[in-house]
Amino acid sequence: MNSHPLTTSGRRSDGFTLIEVMIVVAIIAILAAIAIPLYNDAVRKGRRVAVQATMQDIANHQQQYLMDAREYAADVATLKFTVPAEQLGWYGIKIVASSPPAAFTVTATPLAASGQNKDKCGEMTLNNTGAKTAATTGCW
Repeated sequence: MNSHPLTTSGRRSDGFTLIEVMIVVAIIAILAAIAIPLYNDAVRKGRRVAVQATMQDIANHQQQYLMDAREYAADVATLKFTVPAEQLGWYGIKIVASSPPAAFTVTATPLAASGQNKDKCGEMTLNNTGAKTAATTGCW
């Protein structure tokens, strides 16, 4: 007894039909259309959190520098702080210091070339009072 079903032409049916393959391709395309944007958003959020931690580190170094020099540093080199290289590919980080009164603002601007500019938070700032701002709420 032959266990393979016969087609209308009397031949065995092995493999998949074109319709079955196209259905599988369509399902994969739908899943990819949902998963890829979610993945990209998660990557952007992870990068944002890493840069926020760096901004906090810069602020901590600024407070130490203020204790030592009685002013805030105008750049990260003066602080003897190194921003991680991968973060410089995602964000432009700058410090604006002023006095008197002594004050500073650290700004992180997402770079278009990295795709980070699609992040909902946009440009983020942190100042000497600890005030944090971003393009939308809920970013810090």
